[in-house]
Amino acid sequence: MADMATAPLLTRHKANPPKVPSASIDDMIEKYIGDTGAMQLLKAVFVALAWAFDAQQVFISVFTDAEPQWHCVGVAGNSSCKPAAASPCALPLDTWAWDRPAKTSVVSEWALQCAGPALVSLPASSFFAGCLVGGFVLTTLADSVLGRKKMLLVSLVSMSVAGLLTALAPNVWAYAALRFVSGFARSIVGTCTLVLSTELVGKKWRDTVSVAAFFCYTVGFLSLPALAYALREESWRSMYFWMSVPCLFYATLLHFLAQESPRWLLVRGHKRDAIETLRQIATLDGGNTTTDLSMLELELEACITMHEDGGSSGGGGGVFAALQAMWERPWAIRRLAAIMVAGFGVGMVYFGMPLTVGSLGSNLYLSTAYNALAEVPSSILSGLLMARANRRSSVEALAASAGACSLACVAIPQRAEAARMAAEVLSFFATCTAYDLILIYTIELFPTSVRNSAVGLVRQAMVLGGIAAPVLVALGRERSILSFGVFGLVIGCSGLFAASLPETRGRSMSDTMEDEEMRSQAAVASYTSTIPIAKYSDNDPV
Repeated sequence: MADMATAPLLTRHKANPPKVPSASIDDMIEKYIGDTGAMQLLKAVFVALAWAFDAQQVFISVFTDAEPQWHCVGVAGNSSCKPAAASPCALPLDTWAWDRPAKTSVVSEWALQCAGPALVSLPASSFFAGCLVGGFVLTTLADSVLGRKKMLLVSLVSMSVAGLLTALAPNVWAYAALRFVSGFARSIVGTCTLVLSTELVGKKWRDTVSVAAFFCYTVGFLSLPALAYALREESWRSMYFWMSVPCLFYATLLHFLAQESPRWLLVRGHKRDAIETLRQIATLDGGNTTTDLSMLELELEACITMHEDGGSSGGGGGVFAALQAMWERPWAIRRLAAIMVAGFGVGMVYFGMPLTVGSLGSNLYLSTAYNALAEVPSSILSGLLMARANRRSSVEALAASAGACSLACVAIPQRAEAARMAAEVLSFFATCTAYDLILIYTIELFPTSVRNSAVGLVRQAMVLGGIAAPVLVALGRERSILSFGVFGLVIGCSGLFAASLPETRGRSMSDTMEDEEMRSQAAVASYTSTIPIAKYSDNDPV
């Protein structure tokens, strides 16, 4: 009786603790590729290089679709042309000329300077619309039918071919249609690259590979102002040509050098292909492929059988099985909704901020280069935060910082160009870091069976924010509060949604939705068991 009196209350949760799989697919793979060798790490980084071509596709219109500078021409004393005029539309054609050859921009080549903002922005809007449509159509194929590697190769080749055809566009309508196709093909490149590169290495190298991917994106972004400056007297078509040909060459090398994700192969039931992929990785790592992988085959057989007996989802079904698996689980929908809202705000500022640099009154090439350079320390900071800080609080702090700096661009007087440019770069720097962390956060929030689909949907939310950004940029040319002001409020408020997400730092990745549910239940039970419960005895007052 005394023992019963001194026992803590609410101990029933210890009687039947949540059952966690003793060995998941991720645990099996981690056992054999956890000590990733240098050669395998280089292969994963080579996969991450695809992000460089992705960045070029996203930001190339900053230069090809820009309205060039113009100047007055004609006899001295001609009062018909006023250099202070905002646009040459109201001036006689023989009184002004472009500073550079008309072929350097689609605006000057097709005389779009007076066509109105709707037609001028049509190619860029078509590109982001293609990204949005392509994301919803293609995002589940990498989880279900094609896999990470094949989907990445198809996207890269399609994107490159569309880029080459864009260089041959005869008019703005064909140009906009081809930009839509480019956006459609490009929509899944970033997602497949990030997921595949991180699934090819052990847990301790995932953050390193992720940072490498972000750095490759920075290299691609930074290459654009350099390429545009080198081709400043050439046709805008040259930029598309020199952007597409290297991408085709890279895709060819990727086909022969990269492996498919062993995690995806196992989840989809391709055990023999997975064993062969792991054998290749183990060979690069210098492991004992005969003994180790023979044991691995037996362990994986038992592990897969356990998952099949438990009714594990995510390995079969149709193209939209991944989306259905998330839709049927409230916890997955809550996570997806929260991270997508945060991604929408970050995407709006990330894609919109570089478009506003022209309104700051500074040089277009230098301004774009400053924004691209901001991604270098952003990638470094992303690596530090992933290694030492919580995901949730980092996203909240970065979103708040980006919002504050964006609002500062509204408060700083227009004549203080240097100060406004500094605030804009700082806002973009914080946004880039938040962009990187949200993608990593999404990878860790969802299991292998739906991971590519979840990352793809979050990227689509970011693209949706990018579609809204050009409209705000156009409205903010006269009143900066409509661009920088809205950017600051949206990213600051959207970052608050990260507070509803679970922390994932240092946690192993799950394979299926059932595994994730079991891990979550085990975490809740572990937390509950640590809560101090009041003890009482028979002599205590009631």
